[in-house]
Amino acid sequence: MSIHRPARSLAVVEATRFRGHDREYHDYVQVLVGTAIVEAERLGWTVTRHAADQGTDSLLARTDGADAVLIMGGEDIAPSFYGAAEGYEGESRHLEAADAAQIALVRRSIARETPLLGICRGLQIINVALGGTLVQHLGENTSHKNDGVPIRDIMATHPVELTAGSLISGLLESDTVAVQSAHHQAVDRVGAGLVVTGRAPDGHIEAIEHVSSPVVGVQWHPEDPGAPVGQLAGLLSALDRSSAAPLAVGGTASVADSAAVTEPATIAA
Repeated sequence: MSIHRPARSLAVVEATRFRGHDREYHDYVQVLVGTAIVEAERLGWTVTRHAADQGTDSLLARTDGADAVLIMGGEDIAPSFYGAAEGYEGESRHLEAADAAQIALVRRSIARETPLLGICRGLQIINVALGGTLVQHLGENTSHKNDGVPIRDIMATHPVELTAGSLISGLLESDTVAVQSAHHQAVDRVGAGLVVTGRAPDGHIEAIEHVSSPVVGVQWHPEDPGAPVGQLAGLLSALDRSSAAPLAVGGTASVADSAAVTEPATIAA
């Protein structure tokens, strides 16, 4: 797998930096984010870390000079951002300020054609920012998450079929990949300008790409310690402008139905 070594700045953005209500979850998130940062730095990026829950103006100001953006996983997006109701099964806490800030960051990235990679919640933020919706709960005992286990064992392993000729397929040099995932939600209606380029065996969407901007999202966790070696590096190379060309799929992926984009209602390490 080829590795790009850009000497540029990468903004790693998470919903919040501190989760004092759940120490075990907090500690596990630090492992995931830390792994992504270490790998990005190994690939030559200068990394800054930002929390989105400090508000939209703050996040946009702190990431204004970034050459690329990585949006990490985290809590459920508040349903008000995609026209749904609260009170669903499996609902986590909501961080509305972080949701609004990350949505604004996605829209600015697309407008500026700033390379952006979204992981798990990050994929869902991309979709919601472009008018898409979410399946609020996949149910219990799915292939996407291990239920009833300690947080360190929550990742489930399953295959993803990638669209031949898609950017992600090219980055990972395969049309079928094994992934680590831990999500109870998924993309439902696909946002405007996005195409689906990866699905799980049960049909749920696992990868999306933008048709004209260098924006990619994966529903799984390439930064998990149990992920295949080289998978995170391959996906991070989507942030290198030399590889993050607009989508050019060989006729097998279709542009999603357009959805109206509506406007929603930190800390740097």
